[in-house]
Amino acid sequence: MKFKKLELEQEGSKFKRLISSNQFKKTIIYIMIGAAIGVAITYFAEGRQLLEISSKDLLTNAFTGAFIGFFLTNSPCARGKC
Repeated sequence: MKFKKLELEQEGSKFKRLISSNQFKKTIIYIMIGAAIGVAITYFAEGRQLLEISSKDLLTNAFTGAFIGFFLTNSPCARGKC
């Protein structure tokens, strides 16, 4: 009997694999888009200049939009497990 030699490659660290995955990249893009939409909604809903809006309102809506972007990419239904 002849056996082939098993060739194993090193996978790299878990952190590098996480960053290079398509799901991670998609999540980051959706978080950025969600944060931008949150800031845009704040700007247009208030009807004021951007400098007149408090930073607390901007950050709150940016984090809310970022969470929605995160949820859209990482919910069970988004991953086809519904």
